Amino acid sequence: MTFDDSRAVLRVGGEDHDLADRLDAELTAFNSEASGAPVEELSVRVTDASDELIGGLTGFTWGGLGFVHLLWVRDSARREGWGARLMRAAEEEMRRRGCDRAGVSTYTFQAPGFYRRLGYEETARLPGVPGGHEDVYFFKEL
Repeated sequence: MTFDDSRAVLRVGGEDHDLADRLDAELTAFNSEASGAPVEELSVRVTDASDELIGGLTGFTWGGLGFVHLLWVRDSARREGWGARLMRAAEEEMRRRGCDRAGVSTYTFQAPGFYRRLGYEETARLPGVPGGHEDVYFFKEL
């Protein structure tokens, strides 16, 4: 869908990497300015002897808060403790950066029990995820 008038063009479509990168940069700059705390990206990855990805984690630190955005471990390596190792490494880096708290969200069909076992406490649920599921938010004092 496209809307065009003499002042602007509005386009609706699918994935747009350039737009996502620009919005991330603009909002990160705005949030850093408004809070007085820089936002720093965080990543942790684990690879096998062939340099193939076993799993990884992405997130950010912002002042005293660390947040995990994505955590994934390949099917063949699940239940081997990689998820917990990735989280411990991320939490260690968060502490090194001065964070005293951490957050993460997961869907009810993903890993709420995993985060509880790591000491995270549920703080909120957002309904409406397809299949009757919810988005569950967790928090932990570091």
